[in-house]
Parts: sequence; C-alpha cells; structure tokens
Amino acid sequence: MVKAIEWRGDRVRFLDQSRLPLREKYTETRHFTVIADAIRTLRIRGAPLIGIAAGYGAALAALEARRRKAPVDRWLDKAITTLLDTRPTAVNLSWALSRMKQILDLRISGDEKCSRCVEEAISIHREDEVMCRKIGEWGESLIPMKAAILTHCNAGALATGGQGTALGVVYSARETGKTLHVFVCETRPALQGARLTTWELMKSGVDVTLLTDSTGAFLMQQKKIDLVIVGADRIAANGDTANKIGTYMHALAAHAHHIPVYVAAPSSTIDPSVPDGSAIPIEERSGSELTEWGDRRIAPSDVATYTPAFDITPGPLITAIITEQGIVRPPYRFTRNPKR
Repeated sequence: MVKAIEWRGDRVRFLDQSRLPLREKYTETRHFTVIADAIRTLRIRGAPLIGIAAGYGAALAALEARRRKAPVDRWLDKAITTLLDTRPTAVNLSWALSRMKQILDLRISGDEKCSRCVEEAISIHREDEVMCRKIGEWGESLIPMKAAILTHCNAGALATGGQGTALGVVYSARETGKTLHVFVCETRPALQGARLTTWELMKSGVDVTLLTDSTGAFLMQQKKIDLVIVGADRIAANGDTANKIGTYMHALAAHAHHIPVYVAAPSSTIDPSVPDGSAIPIEERSGSELTEWGDRRIAPSDVATYTPAFDITPGPLITAIITEQGIVRPPYRFTRNPKR
C-alpha cells in the first residue's frame, strides 16, 4: 500500500499528489509552511490525510522553534493558525489541530511541548491507520460476493494514513475473496478520480474502469452498478454529508435506480456541532482549475466560473455511514463525537 505521508524523526516526507499519475515525486521538509502550502495546493489532499499532515505541521513548528531557540508557544500558535486557514470544509483539519492546541495550553516546558507535539502527531497518524482497517472490516459486510462499485474522487491510501476509507472497504472485501470491479468517475475539475484513484487501484491489482462524471447514471440505468461508495470531508448531525463536488448527483441517480449509497469515513469526520448540510462551509477553488489544464487554456479567458470543491448529499439519500465504530443507518442523529 502506498504511503502518502511519513514522519522521519525531525521531518515529514509526503507524496506530491499533484504530479500523479505521471510522476511519483516525494518531498521532505522540516518546515510547517511547506506542509501548509502543500495542503492549500492539493499536493496533500483527502480529509483524513489533511488532518494528519496538519498535526505533523504543528510538530515541525515546535521543533523549528527549538532549533532557533525561539518561544515554542509563539511558533506553535502561528503554525496552528496558518494550517487552519488552508482549507475550510474538511473537519479533520480543525479536529487534529484542536488536539495540538491542547498541548499549547499545557503548563510545561518548551522542550516537553516539542516532545508532546511529535508524540501527538504520530498518534493521530497511527489512529487513522487503525480506523481505516476497522472501516474496511465493517464495510466489507455490505459488499456482495460479486460487485460492480461506483466511486467518486479519491478515498483510498492517498487520502488517509492507512488503506483508505471508501477504498479501504474495497480492499477488505477483496481480501475475503470477493470479486470486484470498480468504476471510477474522473472527478472534474482536478481529476482526482482519473489521476489518483485509478493509479492507486491499478497499483493494488483491482479491476478498474474510468468514466466521465456524467456516465454513472447511464450505467445505473443499464443495471451495471451494484452500489456507490464514497468518502466524506464533513458529516453533519443529521447525516448530511460534504464530499467532492459531483457526489450529490451520483446519490440522486442511485436513489432513482434503487442502488445503495454508502459513505465511509472515520468518526472524526462527524461534526455534531453542525445541525445540517446548509451550515457546512463549502470551499470555492480558483476558476483556473476549470478554465485551464496545465499550461493550456480550455475555456474563453473572460468566462465567469463557479468552482465549489464540495457538494452536500442529504442524509436520506445515504443508505448507511460506515465508521470505525460500526455501521449507522438513517435516521441519522449524531449528538456527540467520541473522538473530540
């Protein structure tokens, strides 16, 4: 399984996902600003992985303060603020940074805070690895012995600290001997499905077919899809789920064709403080992601754009939510998050 991020003593090594699938390039850094920029520019992406990276970024800031003989509290506070501003929708980011902030508030020495920051960041990563495995084990029970699965965006090892959430279910199901074929939507405009999910699944030996985003409903009409499974960036108290833009249309099509839709995500993604999807902040990306591809312009220079990175799938359209703690079915009423 590919490792999207690693802690290496006093630095972080991460896979630059903006270069995939053409180049497998890794970056090593000792600076939290590099981590923040990588999150902002999608070189590090995927809700659980963003949380892990943010934890490591805070740890790097504490270590850098110690190297500079500067106040650890000041550097750590600056790093937390900077990292928190990178991407607003994925709740795992703020969840991980709130854990790091608790260290900032402790009445201990700067050296002790450095050590605690590193320990906590590594713990966040290890916990996610275990959570991915448990999500896969729970979700596997929902997969038929032979299944055609539709997925959108990337919720695999590239998006987490372990084997993935939605794709973790696929991997666990395959380990039990089930025959699977995964239909991967391209996921415009950044093409996470085409660039990342196909690359990851093919590297793992899973049968894959790439689709345009608009082909999914047609396949469902032809009875060629058995289930839809996706990840999540934030889940509201009523089960409304923010995931990559385009997820909602697949859920609507699946509902029309009586096909189950499963959301696989760690419990840290559930945000009970948000009553429903209308209160989830939706990140809007640069219009250039839509009008340009690489150095090539693919739309008129003066065209107006609207580029939300996520949409909201209402809870009633979701057949079940799979977390590391088990399978939850509607009606969804999340009143607390045990991971907070």
